[in-house]
Amino acid sequence: MPRGALTLPVIRSIGLAQPLRWLVRGAQDMRRGGWLSLAHGLALAAFGGLLLLLARDRFWLLAGAFSGFLVVAPVLATGLYAISRALERGEAVNLQLIIKTWTRWQYSRYAVSGGYWSLVRFGLLLALAGTGWVLTSAALITLLAEQPIYTPLDFLRHVVLAPNSHLFELWLSLGGLMAAPIFASSVIAMPLLLDRRVNVLQAVLASWQAVLTNPIPLALWAGLIMGLSLLGLGSLLIGLVAVLPWLGHASWHAYRDLVDASALPERLPPEGSI
Repeated sequence: MPRGALTLPVIRSIGLAQPLRWLVRGAQDMRRGGWLSLAHGLALAAFGGLLLLLARDRFWLLAGAFSGFLVVAPVLATGLYAISRALERGEAVNLQLIIKTWTRWQYSRYAVSGGYWSLVRFGLLLALAGTGWVLTSAALITLLAEQPIYTPLDFLRHVVLAPNSHLFELWLSLGGLMAAPIFASSVIAMPLLLDRRVNVLQAVLASWQAVLTNPIPLALWAGLIMGLSLLGLGSLLIGLVAVLPWLGHASWHAYRDLVDASALPERLPPEGSI
């Protein structure tokens, strides 16, 4: 292999029904993870509630903020991937595992290719993408809506149901154009970064390869993620307490089914320096 060439994992082909099996396994992991799994959902739902409280009269901003939240969700679910991996390996699942997962970057050397800083870099990239969509959404709604958008009812009346405007179609189209490549770049990237010593480019390319190899099943998976997330948001965020850890655990099983990473080096235990 030429020097500097990227080593990518083997991507498997899956059946159309496989995303439903991921949800089943995700529910099993959530049950076995107990309060640690639900604590992730509770924390993220509480953050959403705080956002809703602070911007309750600024729905022009909230509309993009909640959809942008889905962009960074793969990073926020890192602790859930760690729980599923520990359950799979028969290792202890406790608070110490979560703390080490989230703080391990401090003991990693920044310049090491494939080091733990790769997770931080990828998280920052997703955060930038999410922020970009929030700003784009806010600008569209503020500049093109016929009336100021302060509440969900205003959004429904003056954006979704506006008779002489195509703002909603434009908003959805731009959102889809941004969401599709982000999903393709991240569908298995974060679990792969957590599980193996790869860099961001390797993880993103592997994620794209998974989507290109399995376009229909992963389109279904994207639809399931969106549908369940909307249910959680529509329940005044209460449903997110269960939906977010469920999807997080299921995403680990998506990675395990889609990727054969056995040829790539495993990450060292949390006590390691890389």
